[in-house]
Amino acid sequence: MNAPNPELPRIGPPPPRRKVDWRRARIALSTLLAEPERVEQVFELIEALEGDAGERLFQRFLRHPNAPELLTRKPSLLSALLKRSELGALPEGSLGRTYAQFMWDGGIEAEGLVDASQDTRAEHEDMDPERLWFNDRFRDMHDLWHTLTGYGRDLAGEAALAAFTYAQTGNRGILLIVLSSALLGPWNLTWQRYMWRAWRRGRRAELLTAAKWEELLALPLTEARRRLGVSPPDAAHPGGILVAEDVTSGSRFTTRPNVSEAGVAPEG
Repeated sequence: MNAPNPELPRIGPPPPRRKVDWRRARIALSTLLAEPERVEQVFELIEALEGDAGERLFQRFLRHPNAPELLTRKPSLLSALLKRSELGALPEGSLGRTYAQFMWDGGIEAEGLVDASQDTRAEHEDMDPERLWFNDRFRDMHDLWHTLTGYGRDLAGEAALAAFTYAQTGNRGILLIVLSSALLGPWNLTWQRYMWRAWRRGRRAELLTAAKWEELLALPLTEARRRLGVSPPDAAHPGGILVAEDVTSGSRFTTRPNVSEAGVAPEG
């Protein structure tokens, strides 16, 4: 472990390691597989199997050069993402405008993740302000990561983003989602290879929990990817981005063209 950064504000001691609750995880996973729209079950699953993964991710963040400034200011990413009209007015192809379009197209709001995580967040109310801020910020990044990677909100997109996210976090709850998706998907190896590519893409990227997202929103999506070390879709997935309503049926897969330099699918 690297030496503590002397520029960091005073951080409270790590909380007690959370016990793995396999029964809670089994119920959450069963519910999620039966009703994929139950987003709150993702938080249940992550909470049940987290162990010390959350603290290890926080410690990695503390060793990042951006940590002192971010922890001192504690900017609200949610507040920035709620300014949909301002994001929509950003240049075409920018990270912020592409994110806003992603949310509009899906008919979703940034507050949705806040609502879905309320029950599990209540279990962390005794955390120090720095860890609470970090956990909330990580939660609010989810749809930005969709935008950054190009993975959609269909089941194939969520599964691929889970693989990408596991590479970034090491959380066993997310790993269980990844393994379930890989096992339940079609066994022609195209799907499993696709998941592996998504994991490798996340593994090679910079630590996204330490990104200064508020400063990246106005940048072209291609530039944001470059700065964060996220390979463009055509490099990560040469065959295109998979789209599927049901990952258990190979016949339900279609391939969406990779995004162009402007961050949108090419015409034709």
